[in-house]
Amino acid sequence: MSLWLLIAAMALVTFLIRYSLFAFPNLGFPPLIRQALHYVPTAVLTAIVVPGMLMPDGQSLQLSMNNAYLLAGIATIAIAALSRNLLATIGGGMAIFFCLRALLG
Repeated sequence: MSLWLLIAAMALVTFLIRYSLFAFPNLGFPPLIRQALHYVPTAVLTAIVVPGMLMPDGQSLQLSMNNAYLLAGIATIAIAALSRNLLATIGGGMAIFFCLRALLG
């Protein structure tokens, strides 16, 4: 029973936080908060992707030239920096990753 109560309480808190932006449309954030919110997607994506690149087995760091995840990640960052094109970044990164997986095993 307490598990369901906890889930309901978390859902209520999440709803209230998100609803407050619609209930008070004139609510403005200070410039520092608005500037900080621009970095949230990058920080979240980095937190998700980097551990997978550095620890593909989930156990230990693999900073070697045999780590296809790490090499493809570095190549994908280079493609993104050079092309500034999302489709080229995704397609190029996946193509490089699959080629490296085939070569490295």
